[in-house]
Amino acid sequence: MSSLSTQRQFFILIATMGGLAILSSTMSKTPVLPLFASALGATPREIGWIVIASTLPGILISFPAGAISDFIGKRRVILASLIVFATAPFLYLLVTNSWQLMAVRFYHGFATAIFGTVATAAIAERYPERRAAMLSTYSSVTIVGRSVAPFLGGFLISVASFHSVYLACAASGVLAWLIGLMLPAEVSSINRKPASFPHFFAALRTVLASRPIMLISIVEAAQYLVFGAVEAFLALYALSLGISAWEIGVILGVQLVSVVLIKPLMGALSDKFGRTAVIVPGLALVAISVASLPLARDVVSLATLSLLFGIGFATVTSSTSALVADFAKAGQFGASVGVLRTIMDIGQTIGPVLTGFVVATWGYGVAFPVLGAIVAASALIFLATPRRA
Repeated sequence: MSSLSTQRQFFILIATMGGLAILSSTMSKTPVLPLFASALGATPREIGWIVIASTLPGILISFPAGAISDFIGKRRVILASLIVFATAPFLYLLVTNSWQLMAVRFYHGFATAIFGTVATAAIAERYPERRAAMLSTYSSVTIVGRSVAPFLGGFLISVASFHSVYLACAASGVLAWLIGLMLPAEVSSINRKPASFPHFFAALRTVLASRPIMLISIVEAAQYLVFGAVEAFLALYALSLGISAWEIGVILGVQLVSVVLIKPLMGALSDKFGRTAVIVPGLALVAISVASLPLARDVVSLATLSLLFGIGFATVTSSTSALVADFAKAGQFGASVGVLRTIMDIGQTIGPVLTGFVVATWGYGVAFPVLGAIVAASALIFLATPRRA
C-alpha cells in the first residue's frame, strides 16, 4: 500500500472512531448529565463536582499517556482508551445517587483524556505541513458526533428515559472500539524502546521549560474552563427559564454544529496566515458571547449566543494544539500535547466548580460575565506569548 493510501486510511479510521467515541461521550453528558443529576436530587454544587469528575483523569493521565505513546506507539494507547469508551456507558444503568454518578464519570473521563491526547499527537506527527488544517478537520469530524449528541440525547430523554440515552452511548462506544481494531500501527513503532520513568521526567522538564508551550496551554485552559462551565450551566439556566429538554438540546446543538462548519476553515487559515491572526479574534468573540448570556431570555436569543460562542471557541481551538506542536521537539509530540491537555483539563475542572459556586451565591447574571472576563484575561496572556521564528 502506498504512503498516500496509508495516510488516507489512517485518517479515515481515526476520524470515524473519534466521531463515534465523542458521540458516546458527549451524549452521556449533554444535555442528560445535569438533568439526570438533578433528578437524582443533586444540589448545584454537587452537579458542578459531577461534571468535573470526568475531567480529573485528564489531569492525572494526559501527560503519561502522551509520553508512553511516544515510545510504544499511538495505536496501542488509543485501543486502551476505546475499551473504556465501550464499557463505561453500561455503568450509568446502575447509578442510583449522585456519588455513584460521580464515580462513573471519573472512570469515563479516562477514555476521553487518553484518546484525545494520543489521537491529536498522532495527527500532528503525521501531517507536519498541514498540521492545523488536519487537526481541525479531524476535530470537526469528531464534533459531528458531538453535534448529534445533544439532539439525540434530548430526544431520547423526552420520548423514553435517561437509561435509553446511556444504552445509545454504549452502542456507539462499542462500535468505535471495533473500528479501532483496524487502525494501522506506526511503521516506526517496531524500533521503539520501553518507556521508563526517567524518560517521563526528562520529557516533562523539557516541555515545562518551554515558555510558549506553557502560555499557550494556559490560554487553552481558559477556553475549556469556560466551555466546561457553559456545557454544565447553560442547560440549567435555560431550564430555569422554562425551556423544554428538546429545546435545550437545540441550544447546545447549534453551538457544536458551528464548530463543525468553522473549525476546518480556521485551521486552513491558520496554516496560511499564522496562528495569531486566527486566535485573537476568536478570543474576543468567546468573551463577548459568554458574558452576554444573562441578557438572553428565550430560545432564539440563547441559541444565537450559543452559536457565536461555538464559532469563537472553534476559531481559537483550531490553532492552539497546532501551535503547541509547532514548538514541540521531534519525538515529543505526545508529551507536549499531554502537557497541553493536562493544563487544559485543570481549567475544565475548575470551570463548573467555580461557576456552581458563583451561581449559588450571586446567580447567572454574575457567573457568565465572570467567565467572559476570564477569557479576556487569557487574550492578554496570549499576546505575551513568544512567536515562533
